[in-house]
Amino acid sequence: MQAKYNWGFLVGASLASAMGGYLFGFDFAVITGGLPFLREQFGLDAFWEGFTTGSLALGCMMGCLIAGNIADRYGRKPGLLAAASVFFLSSLSMGLAPDLGFFIFSRFFAGIGVGMASVLSPMYIAEISPPEVRGRLVAINQLTIVLGQVVTHLENFLLRNIGTDAWRWMFGLGTAPSLLFFTGVLFLPESPRWLLLGGRENDARNVLCRIGSADFTKGTIETIRKTLHGIVKVSYKKVFSKTMLPVVLTGIGLAVFQQFCGINMVFNYTTNIFESIGASTSEQLLQAVWIALSNLVFTLLAMALVDRLGRKPIMLFGAGGLAVLYVIIGSILYRSTGNGLSLFILMAIGVYAMSLAPLTWVLISEIFPNQIRGAAVSIAVLSLWFAYFILVFTFPAIAKTYGPAKAFWGYAVICVLGFIFIFSRVKETKGKSLEDIEKELAGKPNA
Repeated sequence: MQAKYNWGFLVGASLASAMGGYLFGFDFAVITGGLPFLREQFGLDAFWEGFTTGSLALGCMMGCLIAGNIADRYGRKPGLLAAASVFFLSSLSMGLAPDLGFFIFSRFFAGIGVGMASVLSPMYIAEISPPEVRGRLVAINQLTIVLGQVVTHLENFLLRNIGTDAWRWMFGLGTAPSLLFFTGVLFLPESPRWLLLGGRENDARNVLCRIGSADFTKGTIETIRKTLHGIVKVSYKKVFSKTMLPVVLTGIGLAVFQQFCGINMVFNYTTNIFESIGASTSEQLLQAVWIALSNLVFTLLAMALVDRLGRKPIMLFGAGGLAVLYVIIGSILYRSTGNGLSLFILMAIGVYAMSLAPLTWVLISEIFPNQIRGAAVSIAVLSLWFAYFILVFTFPAIAKTYGPAKAFWGYAVICVLGFIFIFSRVKETKGKSLEDIEKELAGKPNA
């Protein structure tokens, strides 16, 4: 008989944890609206524009390392509370920044919060979710990322005409959702899998009873026990051991490809791309709003499909679809006509939003064994943020040197390579418990 679940608790806990995703989306999107003002106020050239944008990613890399350590030593909840605190302080300091150096440091600090949340929010949701709905619940984190982007782009557009200090309001508004995130996490229980890893079976049982029926609780504890062997101090030597290395490399590959597929240069440099065809600042910021709304619509579609069609087919569709669309977008930019540019960019955003964007987070929260999950997820997400930094740091210089058309064609080639990687390396995880996935990967470590 199918286990009965407490859907109110599952959705509520997922949403509270996923507020980290909302702030991820805020910090990710706010730079798009702020760049035209920062460029004018601080006289940014291509190097400093790329570095100012990419400084978030450098902080994210540090945040990933911090999050992995906190997650495995102290639990998922303390890490989420720390991330919420960082979000609040960084939003305040970015809004009050007196000069470029202080702003870049503050954005780096914001990245620490984003990095922590990008590890801990999907991990926490995956660890409290029943197998048959885990994909949809983890995808809530991607939904909140997108909602954060939509709201932030709307705020940017509405603030565009208030004066040269508009950027201060854009960045400072992040303090409000930060407080909401902190408050929500206060009411979350600790992850039952982390509690069992620490030998706290009664506490884990209490949490699982809040999630589902007695049969669900008993069955989940039994399956978790099979992969836990007391309290284990996770070292990076263990993570990169011979048995773990294949799955860790797969996770890193997925994370890096999600960034090198190139779509985030569209998100971060919307204003630059449309400026190249003569669009005004208002038109550029309005395009960012349409892009964010397209992202939202197709993220909702992904949530409906992820536990029906499976992870791998949708990921393959995303990689192949982006490759084709990039070739078309590059051709439009090469002709400098602008005809159809907005339509095909929105199509590319849609393909990404229903495939690589949410499912990369789902897969890297699923594929790692219980005993190394915190450290392994942090390494994968660290790799993701390093790839993001390379992407956004290099795009202004690449576009200036070779033109945006050739940049898109280059990303099309990367998407073809990503398609091959996903086809050959990724196993389907739909409908399987985290422990079943672990056993399957352990039984065939080189597959």
